[in-house]
Amino acid sequence: MAKSSADDEELRRACEAAIESTRQKVVMSIRVAKSHGTWGKGKLGRGQMAKPRVLAISTKSKAQRTKAFLRVLKYSNGGVLEPAKLYKLKHLSKVEVVTNDPSGCTFMLGFDNLRSQTVSPPQWTMRNVDDRNRLLMCILNICKDVLGRLPKVVGIDVVEMALWAKENTPTITKQRVNVEDGPVETVVAEGDMKVTVERELVSQAEEEDMEALLGTYVMGIGEAEAFSERLKRELQALEAANVHAILENEPLVDEVLQGLESATNCVEDMDEWLGIFNVKLRHMREDIESIETRNNKLEMHSVNNKSLIEELDKLLERLRIPSEHAACLSGGSFDEARMLQNIEACEWLANALRSLEVPNLDPIYANMRSVREKRAELEKLKTTFVRRASDFLRNYFASLVDFMISDKSYFSQRGQLKRPDHADLRYKCRTYARLLQHLKSLDKNCLGSLRKAYCSSLNLLLRREAREFANELRASTKASRNPTVWLEGAAGAAQNVSNADTSTVSEAYAKMLTIFIPLLVDESSFFAHFMCFEVPALVPPGGANGNKGGSADDDDANDDDLGIMDIDENDNKAVRSTGELEALNESLRDLLDGIQEDFYAVVDWAYKIDPLRCISMHGITEKYISGQKADAAGFVRLLLDDLESRISMQFGRFVEEACHQIERNERNVRQMGVLSYIPRFATLATRMEQYIQGQSRDLVDQAYMKFVTIMFVTLDKIAQADPKYSDILLLENYAAFQNSLYDLANVVPTLAKFYHQASESYEQACTRFISTIIYYQFERLFQFARRIEDLMYTITPEEIPFQLGLSKMDLRKVVKASLSGVDKSIGAMYKKLQKNLTSEELLPSLWDKCKKEFLDKYDSFAQLVAKIYPSETIPSVAEMRDLLASM
Repeated sequence: MAKSSADDEELRRACEAAIESTRQKVVMSIRVAKSHGTWGKGKLGRGQMAKPRVLAISTKSKAQRTKAFLRVLKYSNGGVLEPAKLYKLKHLSKVEVVTNDPSGCTFMLGFDNLRSQTVSPPQWTMRNVDDRNRLLMCILNICKDVLGRLPKVVGIDVVEMALWAKENTPTITKQRVNVEDGPVETVVAEGDMKVTVERELVSQAEEEDMEALLGTYVMGIGEAEAFSERLKRELQALEAANVHAILENEPLVDEVLQGLESATNCVEDMDEWLGIFNVKLRHMREDIESIETRNNKLEMHSVNNKSLIEELDKLLERLRIPSEHAACLSGGSFDEARMLQNIEACEWLANALRSLEVPNLDPIYANMRSVREKRAELEKLKTTFVRRASDFLRNYFASLVDFMISDKSYFSQRGQLKRPDHADLRYKCRTYARLLQHLKSLDKNCLGSLRKAYCSSLNLLLRREAREFANELRASTKASRNPTVWLEGAAGAAQNVSNADTSTVSEAYAKMLTIFIPLLVDESSFFAHFMCFEVPALVPPGGANGNKGGSADDDDANDDDLGIMDIDENDNKAVRSTGELEALNESLRDLLDGIQEDFYAVVDWAYKIDPLRCISMHGITEKYISGQKADAAGFVRLLLDDLESRISMQFGRFVEEACHQIERNERNVRQMGVLSYIPRFATLATRMEQYIQGQSRDLVDQAYMKFVTIMFVTLDKIAQADPKYSDILLLENYAAFQNSLYDLANVVPTLAKFYHQASESYEQACTRFISTIIYYQFERLFQFARRIEDLMYTITPEEIPFQLGLSKMDLRKVVKASLSGVDKSIGAMYKKLQKNLTSEELLPSLWDKCKKEFLDKYDSFAQLVAKIYPSETIPSVAEMRDLLASM
């Protein structure tokens, strides 16, 4: 028997070498033939020819589990195995032996994850059935042990496979291969057929049962017809025995029939007696029903009368008005000592009104005359009380505020800043907070006028406090006024003044926000709770967001807690409608409107002292805006937004004025050297960066863009006014811009962009200016070179010396005229460069650029001469380089 390719160690090593990079272990490798055709008569087509392949089963252990793969390898042109296909055995769904192959050596493997199920899978043909069984047993064993399941097997009997495995494993040695997820037992046969079998597909017990069944089949059943005839005979015998047994039991049946007849007679007698008793019982039942009906009517009358008396007593209790409550509601006092009695009367009135409503009162009583009259009486009492309470509260709010306004000690005075303190005001208001809750439950419409009265009175107090505080804040702040003329022509005095410290201005603005923004937020929150708006809390308990300098009063940290309980248990579940929030914001506008004017006055005052302080104030305002994001105090957010817009507008005015100052430079008749606004802009930018101090850069970056854009545009216009000196003016000013902003450009991205723009413009101006200097001295020489270069596009180099004006004699004349006394010409270039430049520090770098540019042009000229006029000699490039180096 030929040796199987599964035992070929060389083949196994070749497979391992082909998949070495995957770190997979080859369990079995075997040679097969791959085809897509069908077995039958006729020759195979070109696409159906069998191709030699090698099937390799490999495993890989990873993360405490083992993966199994089926690899298809093919032979390259050099006869070396290389991977062709890779299948994961976990997707193997079917193993089918092709029935068209008489030898049974051809099979197909079906996978459930193939993209195209319409294309027939490849057919694998083995050398013999043993090789086929050996490969399929290895696949099935791995599927069972590693994957825990078996694919569907078609075309071959599993029992036959197990018997083959048993016959071909005469000697078995068990080895344990350690993998990461634990030992896996493998069974290796030591004979010529070394089949890997981990576990038999049919157990010993199952095999014995099958043998017993087959033995029964051999012993009891010969042929199908004989067996069928035998069963018919046995059935007939059983039927005959049943009939005989029935006939033997006839005496017993007769005895049973006699017993049934006697029982029937007894039943008929019993039916007659029951009929007689039924008639007597019916007459008795009619008499009992008549008696029960009369008793039930009497009992019902008694119960109804008792219930009616109880209901009338309850109704009368509802309709009774206690005299103490009636007196309190119609004409009682609202002093603080009497508030408890007023609250009790309000609670009684609200409960009485609710008890007369249909949900709480039986609908039968709702239209009774007495109920309607009592309801009208309660409504009149409610209207009277609401009117009296509203008039009292309106007058009370006005009197509280008038008392505080008349006392100057409440406000800031000359030489003394007074922090507003509303603790006493809120304490007095809290006395009537529960009264407002009851007024809302009695009549929601009455709150509108009370809210307006409270807002109108408190608005006077807040505006007075803000005005006095802002006036004293400005009067007590000492700061030197900085001029707004920043970028105009030479103003040395203004330069000195601009260095004055104006930090107290922005500190004063910050103090104004620190004092009043938390106060306004607290007032908004207190107003929303006090006036019974059904909106979420404006600020968290314990203080307002955005309070950078402490609350208005440390003892006033919980001012929003009114110390009252919900009157209606459903208030907690009340829907916070959008309309309620809009009404609150409208009331807050009435409460706080006008106070913004004092903030605007501080902003305008700070702008007049130092416009650049707008940067600091803008950053301070941004911090407060970000701190108010969680609040619903709409007016405070609007106030901060308006302040930010006003600061931006004022700073925009400063930027526009500075831009106009820059544009005025354009109107001068003659401009030489560095324009005045270039170094002054560097000073301005340095000061602006000092004022940013880690805040938002948008405001400053936009100003930089406007400044530098108008500076560059103005510089170009001035340069165009005098074309002769335009490049000199441009390069000197762009160089001065880079020198003055070098340090800031390293840390400010916006200035870095303009720094690079100035650098490019500087290089372009330098190139034009140097070319002008060079051509002024050597125009004839380089014009000659340019004519040669132009002709080289149309004619050959050999023909150029014969063109008019380009002969060798013309070359000698040009060289003699341009290069005789070349040192003097170069010296003249230096003098002209020195004469035109205003900035002496630029002369060395420009002279180096000029020498390099001249040497490059001369080098090009020398190459043209060597190519067109090879017999002519001119000063070499090295000589010219040495000459330039010596100067």
